Amino acid sequence: MEELVRPSRLAPGARVAVVAPSGPVPEERLQAGLDVLRGWDLDPVVAPHVLDRHEEFTYLAGTDADRAADLQAAWCDPAVDAVLCARGGYGVQRMIDLLDWDAMRAAGPKVFVGFSDITALHEAFANRLGLVTLHGPMAAGIDFIKNTRAQEHLRATLFAPETVRTIASGGTALVPGRARGVTLGGCLCLLAADLGTPHARPSARGGLLCLEDVGEETYRLDRYLTQLLRAGWLDGVRGVLLGSWQDCDPYPRVRALLVDRLGGLGVPVVEEFGFGHCEGALTIPFGVAAELDADRGVLTLEEPALR
Repeated sequence: MEELVRPSRLAPGARVAVVAPSGPVPEERLQAGLDVLRGWDLDPVVAPHVLDRHEEFTYLAGTDADRAADLQAAWCDPAVDAVLCARGGYGVQRMIDLLDWDAMRAAGPKVFVGFSDITALHEAFANRLGLVTLHGPMAAGIDFIKNTRAQEHLRATLFAPETVRTIASGGTALVPGRARGVTLGGCLCLLAADLGTPHARPSARGGLLCLEDVGEETYRLDRYLTQLLRAGWLDGVRGVLLGSWQDCDPYPRVRALLVDRLGGLGVPVVEEFGFGHCEGALTIPFGVAAELDADRGVLTLEEPALR
């Protein structure tokens, strides 16, 4: 697996667009997130349909066409330096094929941030645009608004990425060892759902795979992992980093499943790495070469995430 193109870091005064590719966004949380961004001396602009709600399917932030148009317009605007997702939820898979990927490729690299349902866009940006993206807190996310660690780690990644090349999680090894590879991953259920879709990544071969999820019963996590295993998608993976399993079954039960499904891969696996749907979530760049030390719970990027 090859490293991807790194966008440029942000500077004070940079314009960042906030989009809602998935679920509806509470206005008060959006305003709180915008205040945080302004406090970083950024210039946030809100896409036209961020506060929309689909008339029939109220779990969507407006129509598929409008959500896609917001993302594409923000990405293709030369005055915008970064695109930040407001929140996850569900909906990216419905709009992702409405994007003009040729136009977005022509617009050149810029910073993209999100997680959860945004996993489908991380994969698309990697496979169709060849870009490094940031798996990190979202502008209207409650954990971002209220948590200093989440804010500061994202801020450092955006403005001074060389200062966060070493990500020390405090996690522990499920399977000990060290491994080198290119980072990828996200929300487990979205990675499983991506299988068989146009332009999907054929496998995680050569990668350091980051996995987390939220609100899933253990048998569902089992199903997603087993699907990835049966599809050969995990063949050749170099190492696995496990984030949070918020609102899933009690962790000992989830942990037993993770050992059962991933322990046979023969690669280092680290648990409780502190990214995903958790308080103080770390920002993990996807598409960069890195070394995982599972015993120490440390990921070391070979280069800063952004140029």
